[in-house]
Amino acid sequence: MTEANQATLAQAPVEYLDLPALTDLLQRIFLRHGTSAEVARVLADNCARAERDGSHSHGVFRIPGYLSSLASGWVNGQAVPQVEDVAPGVVAVDAGGGFAQPALAAARELLLSKARSAGIAVLAIRNSHHFAALWPDVEPFAEEGLVALSLVNSMTCVVPHGAQRPLFGTNPIAFAAPREGAEPIVFDLATSAIAHGDVQIAKRQGQQLPPGMGVDRDGQPTCDPAAILDGGALLPFGGHKGSALSMMVELLAAALTGGNFSFEFDWSQHPGAQTPWTGQLLIVIDPNHLGGGRFAQRSGELVRQMQAVGLERMPGDRRYRTRAKSLEHGIPLAAAELARLRALAAEA
Repeated sequence: MTEANQATLAQAPVEYLDLPALTDLLQRIFLRHGTSAEVARVLADNCARAERDGSHSHGVFRIPGYLSSLASGWVNGQAVPQVEDVAPGVVAVDAGGGFAQPALAAARELLLSKARSAGIAVLAIRNSHHFAALWPDVEPFAEEGLVALSLVNSMTCVVPHGAQRPLFGTNPIAFAAPREGAEPIVFDLATSAIAHGDVQIAKRQGQQLPPGMGVDRDGQPTCDPAAILDGGALLPFGGHKGSALSMMVELLAAALTGGNFSFEFDWSQHPGAQTPWTGQLLIVIDPNHLGGGRFAQRSGELVRQMQAVGLERMPGDRRYRTRAKSLEHGIPLAAAELARLRALAAEA
């Protein structure tokens, strides 16, 4: 970022909203732009919580993309998810061309019931659009004492290791586990070297990226986010290892659920579409069925040992610190950004 940009951001007026106020504002935006009340409620809650916790690339930054996809007719903002009780430990949901989060919300109680009863349950979401951070999908299960793992594929924008052209999505993996006496252990990572939203933010802020993040339209390495977004592509993290994990996500989130692979949909007839139309898999485990019911204590002990050998920050710690600060002082939003959001909420 240039010194001029840094100075501009430092001087930008900021306003603070509490979580209910921001959620209400975002909910009114979604309602104004054609979603059902339930879809608006779920998406607003998701975006507001991401903003509260400092996940800026998946907070209010995503609102224009949601609205553009809705306006293009690419995604069904009125979709009613169809929940299917498939087997003792399996739930499936047809999201109806709508967003994945309302599909998860619709299936959540049945999924919980099956996990508590059988010790493990799987949720397969298909025909869905996921455009948010993945950790909010799993953290609530850990808060209830469960272990949760989720995978979702996205649109083609990542070159497999050793290949010449993009094929995979950023294909994130999220994990959450309870921990005795502390917040759950939660991580959410893209199998690409950097999340697509972070590339967009870097471009908007005039920042260069570190080496190894992506290539330009000619397949040449670049640190310029604009070159990556303009016909270029991302690279997987960790070379062949990240590439293998990305392939796994394609298989579990798309092939296993009945969703689209990252390369299987065509949004060319829907200018403005930004939300990947793919699938999602979520696995929930009740640790009380295993290990003598001491999982939360054991996970706490693991963290203590990690800290004892010098680890100063656990996955999720920065989110928790930002969350505590936001709950005390409010969620900071640039005044200009907030004005844009209020204008969107007021549109007929």
